[in-house]
Amino acid sequence: MAQQQKLVVSTRGQGLYEFTNEANAFVNGAAVDIGLLTVFVQHTSCSLLIQENADPDVKSDLDAFFRRLTPPADDPSMRYLVHRIEGNDDMPAHIKAALTATSISIPVTAGRLALGIWQGIYLFEHRDAPHRREIVLHLSD
Repeated sequence: MAQQQKLVVSTRGQGLYEFTNEANAFVNGAAVDIGLLTVFVQHTSCSLLIQENADPDVKSDLDAFFRRLTPPADDPSMRYLVHRIEGNDDMPAHIKAALTATSISIPVTAGRLALGIWQGIYLFEHRDAPHRREIVLHLSD
């Protein structure tokens, strides 16, 4: 039997926001021994990552890399961009989301997420302004 829950992550601007504990709580409450958790973000300018959660330098380095890879639309290197209606961070956010994932799957083993010891689940916010991001957790057994 499948179970779902919607999770809201409030962001304060670009960066990685961990929600591993919330996903774990959902799985723990579901009493499923073996299954698959699908995590899906319902937005086009943010994404999902499974990434190291031990050293905060990983988060800041990833954020710095993606900012360098895709600078704001008003940067001279991005003058080819046409979509600018929602601000200089919008189209670069769509590009970052296209390069990453909006859905991830995590096995459930012995009633727990089968994450590695240093892995965490993150919302990767690509916009500058705060947002309220909705994430669907779908657990199948």
